[in-house]
Amino acid sequence: MKRFVALIALSASFACTFAAQAGTLMTTAGPAFAPPAFSPFCAREPRLCSTSGGKKVVTLQPELHEQLKQVNRSVNSRIKERNDTGDDWRVPVSSGDCEDFAILKKRELLKRGWPASALLLTVARYRGQGHTVLTVRTNEGDLILDNLTSSIRDWSSTPYNYFARQAQGNGRSWERIGGAKPVTSTAAGG
Repeated sequence: MKRFVALIALSASFACTFAAQAGTLMTTAGPAFAPPAFSPFCAREPRLCSTSGGKKVVTLQPELHEQLKQVNRSVNSRIKERNDTGDDWRVPVSSGDCEDFAILKKRELLKRGWPASALLLTVARYRGQGHTVLTVRTNEGDLILDNLTSSIRDWSSTPYNYFARQAQGNGRSWERIGGAKPVTSTAAGG
């Protein structure tokens, strides 16, 4: 009986550790304004603006996590980083800035069958500058695909102050990111 109780205690300990390391989901706090260049982009690329249909949270199997890493690394390595003269959101061919990287990553994941409802363009601030990333909603938390790193990280483990993201179900609408990032979360992988 003592062994059984010890085994139960050990199992509970592992479960608590796993829960503490699990990723976190962003909370939203009402409507936000979309970035100014977003609307013209949506007029040109309505499919890449969509967040409708499919699962809102993807169950992240090992092969899907590997797809995220592969897409993030591939786009980061083949697209040269450059700043726009003005704010112009486009699918990059050879160069682009942060939102262009995020758009291409979304397109690549859509091609692989990922649901648009789980792939959200997201704006943040980093070192006083605006920055755009792709948030992927998973059962392991909201994961960030970023042009500044090849690591896939839980949103709460990034150095960014998040402002807004596309609304799930209506990609032309945006929502404010609410609340502070949780302190106890760890990186989701890399």
